[in-house]
Amino acid sequence: MQIYHDTLPGGATLTGYLRDATEFIPDYPVRPAVLILPGGGYEECSPREADPVAVQFLQAGYQVFILDYTVKPAPLRWQPAIDAAGAILHLRRNAEMLRVDPDRIAVCGFSAGGHLAGTTAILWNAPAVQQALGITGTEARPNAVVLAYPVVTAGAFAHQGSFDNLAGSDLELRAMFSLENHVQEGLPPFFLWHTVDDTTVPVQNSLLLAQALTEHHVPYELHLFAHGKHGSSTCTAEVNASNPHTASWVALCTEWLAEVFHYSLQ
Repeated sequence: MQIYHDTLPGGATLTGYLRDATEFIPDYPVRPAVLILPGGGYEECSPREADPVAVQFLQAGYQVFILDYTVKPAPLRWQPAIDAAGAILHLRRNAEMLRVDPDRIAVCGFSAGGHLAGTTAILWNAPAVQQALGITGTEARPNAVVLAYPVVTAGAFAHQGSFDNLAGSDLELRAMFSLENHVQEGLPPFFLWHTVDDTTVPVQNSLLLAQALTEHHVPYELHLFAHGKHGSSTCTAEVNASNPHTASWVALCTEWLAEVFHYSLQ
């Protein structure tokens, strides 16, 4: 396995875990990729939602990348979105070197990182992002989106800390970052999971997004679990959130992604 490091123009750091291309595994010289965006309320990038998650997608046969995106100084405005879109752009433009299929790149975000992952797909054509990257098309948009207990709405069920760090008191920007209001037809497929008793980011965030995806005919899969604390990552003892039932999101997600990407090691 190869470890890959790169620093993007804005200072965000990208760490990759690349499965080897070898004559002993002849059918998998190039693989789909998963870009992981940890949570942390837009004030940190949580390690609990980085390596432990990466290992799961590595085991499923993906090239995996973790992005430590910009979290200071607040308000961050569009910089995290520029970082995340820039990371997708980097994977596509360096696909041959990274042994990545440029047409099968998924983003996987947790909490505020889920908001950021959703932003790459829903606000993919935001002028601030496209101008910063010097692009005009969908080159920095993912092909699939995985959202774990995501921050979505700036409305009644908002995680205020995330929006304070992202947009400050700019009401227009807060409304722009309320993702459920900007869903449009033609977006890539989504996988969402949340726990009903999440007291930090209410489950209504995922429900509002699912409703918007339904209304705009965007394919998605939604899983709601009765119990589980916010930030539970892989839901194992390793991340201090052991919950075997909720941990099934990993298998459900990799099965879903295999179907979306027509890709499996089985």
